[in-house]
Amino acid sequence: MLLRNIFHLSGIVLVLSACNNGKPTIITNQDNPVDSGSAGPQTEIVEDRPSPLKKTTGQIEDVSISIRYGSPAVKGRQVWGNLVPYNEIWRTGANEATCIEFSKDVLVDGQELKAGKYGLFSIPGDKEWTLIFNSVWDQWGAYDYDSNMDVLRIKTSPRPHSPMAERLDFLLTPDGVLLVWENLEVGFSVKPL
Repeated sequence: MLLRNIFHLSGIVLVLSACNNGKPTIITNQDNPVDSGSAGPQTEIVEDRPSPLKKTTGQIEDVSISIRYGSPAVKGRQVWGNLVPYNEIWRTGANEATCIEFSKDVLVDGQELKAGKYGLFSIPGDKEWTLIFNSVWDQWGAYDYDSNMDVLRIKTSPRPHSPMAERLDFLLTPDGVLLVWENLEVGFSVKPL
């Protein structure tokens, strides 16, 4: 009987593995400091690669937010002003352009933004960043970035972040969205309209 149960359990594991096409799907809440809903914000590794494709989902009040991004690692490199140059357009992640989606119209740092998907680009600076919500969300990197497709630009200031974050991640808080990487964080507020 015990042997039959072990074989049955092994078969279930094999079926579940096959359904996942060999790609790991890991859900964790440990990196997200705030429980803003009943299930809380979640980060999922969608595809395993050197800069894994991740998806962070959650809610701020009654607005569902989803952020899909490539998560590069520091790997002992100087990130800000070097790996990510200052005063140049950046995809705000690795590989594909970062995509952010809002289920309802919102105020982002007090400015109106319609529900929908956006490419989240940025222009990092030592003292100030420009965060850009662009209507072209499905593109590789920032190679075809077109400022004529910008829907909203906001200015924000980077802050120190501790402990050091080896990988770039997006976190949802009750007030908005934070990007954390290396020893820096930068964010913006989100409120339902």
